[in-house]
Amino acid sequence: MRTESHSRATLLREQMKRQQVDALIVPRFDAHQGEYVAPCDARLAWLTGFTGTAGFAIVTPQTIEMFVDGRYSVQVTHECAGEGFGFHHLLDQAPDRWLASADPAWIVGYDAMLLPPTWAGRFRAVLSNRLKALDDNLIDSVWHDRPPPPNAPIRPFPLQLAGRSPWQKRDDLTQAMSEVGADLLIETQPDNIAWFLNLRGSDFSYVPTMRSFMLVRQDGSAQLFVDSGQVTDEIVDFLPAWLTVHPLPEFLPEVERQLATDRVVLLDPDFTPDAVSLRVDRAMARMLHQISPLTLRKAVKNPVELAGIRDCHLHDGVALTEFSAQLVQMLPTTELEAEELILALRRRNDGFLMSSFRTISASGANAAMCHYAATPESNAPITARTTYLLDSGAQYESGTTDATRCLAFGPVSPAYRQAYTAVFKAFHALMTLRFPVGTKGHHIDAICRRPLWDMGMDYDHGTGHGVGHSLSVHERPQRIGKEVNDVNIAAGMILTIEPGHYVPGEFGIRIENQVEVVQRHDGFLEFSNLTLVPIQLSMLNLDDLSPEQLGWLVDYNQTIRAKLGPLLSAVALEWMDRNAAALPTHSPGARSRPRNHLQELTEA
Repeated sequence: MRTESHSRATLLREQMKRQQVDALIVPRFDAHQGEYVAPCDARLAWLTGFTGTAGFAIVTPQTIEMFVDGRYSVQVTHECAGEGFGFHHLLDQAPDRWLASADPAWIVGYDAMLLPPTWAGRFRAVLSNRLKALDDNLIDSVWHDRPPPPNAPIRPFPLQLAGRSPWQKRDDLTQAMSEVGADLLIETQPDNIAWFLNLRGSDFSYVPTMRSFMLVRQDGSAQLFVDSGQVTDEIVDFLPAWLTVHPLPEFLPEVERQLATDRVVLLDPDFTPDAVSLRVDRAMARMLHQISPLTLRKAVKNPVELAGIRDCHLHDGVALTEFSAQLVQMLPTTELEAEELILALRRRNDGFLMSSFRTISASGANAAMCHYAATPESNAPITARTTYLLDSGAQYESGTTDATRCLAFGPVSPAYRQAYTAVFKAFHALMTLRFPVGTKGHHIDAICRRPLWDMGMDYDHGTGHGVGHSLSVHERPQRIGKEVNDVNIAAGMILTIEPGHYVPGEFGIRIENQVEVVQRHDGFLEFSNLTLVPIQLSMLNLDDLSPEQLGWLVDYNQTIRAKLGPLLSAVALEWMDRNAAALPTHSPGARSRPRNHLQELTEA
């Protein structure tokens, strides 16, 4: 174990002894169970050094057991190197199952504000009365230089960007609550609250929201809980009259007060703190464990939101295309310099707010780590002999972007070329799919993976995730993956399509576009492309592509040339033309391919 982690674990174990617990569950979650946390809530990273966005640690008397999914299986061993750590894949050996086989005499502690009921229930099922909810967070008691909570002002999100007012959204919400018989909605997801009230913030590094909770009653009255210092006079004037504002610490006491009269409580079991669920139980109120109605409504974008999303992809496409062209001229360079370049290019765009996640700028073998983040220690060179992967996105006032491209600056190995071609085939299979209403993400996941499976390849992450509207880049509930997701893909949803292939120690490949789900005249659904970034062709085995796949590539790159051409520099146009030269402009596939939405965009 690293010296710093070892000393911190020693302090923590002393606190555990005082609280009479033998093991401690330390999740990556904050009180909102979200993907990104404020620095003051980065407890898992402080204790272990692990900086991924999902995972658990179980601190035992001798070890720290780390549990992560396939995105972080390589990263966690690098960041938590040394003795004293154990490593587990979340799917192969979940933390609750691991505890079931651990010392049967252990009392296991947890902070009930940092686990949702679904996870607390899993631990309770194997530990029974040996699971102990703690009144205080034990890490906070030994984290002496813990950063203060963020307190940047909350800002209004104007109707011309949001498309619908909080009053309209409230009417939809109370109708949904009435349909299920709920007296009270307990909302703990900051992106849902920001969307519902047309607010934005900057409490998190990559999501323009604020740390907040909300209670909404059947009569339409509501309470917002935020840091009092973030509420300006402008926000007070902007907020609707049916909403009152309260300090964050009043959230749990107010829940208890409301339970005296509101007897049917709707909460999302995946995102509400278990501390809330325990209070509802004590009050003997009835809990409706359901996806929040706001989550479902936020996922289907209104026409104004969709127009903004399309617009921000145009500007983001310019930045990413300029990046590809300028990177060639910068060689040799480094991963961190490339990361600085894409940020600088995006900052030129009107409406740019921040990156939507930490850019994955990965050269060579570093790209085999799905969620790699370059550091001064790992900062690898990018040269004419290396392959390179950029997975990067941005938050704009009008929308959120996320795209991945692979680049090569010279010849690539046969293994890389074979894998890159298979990944493109997988990408094409889903980008061109038509499917009926009622289709769920897990129904179509294998269609994307089939070209890789045919080659004995696969990837250990989802095929696609939802994307918000100037909100979370990983938005629920829409998702495409192997795991069952009982949510229909619907017109108006935004998703990514991102198959990949990774060879540890050698290379990683991923191609990712964002798409809008659209419904055609015959009732079937399709994915309409949003991402306007050329796909590099020189790494493909062109002879292995079908006429349809070749035609799609021609259509796609020509569409980008037509839409972005007037906005691009001469250097970027030259790079696009060199890339296009790898394919005949008038390939048989292009002549035979039927009209599609890419051609319609070009002609618009």
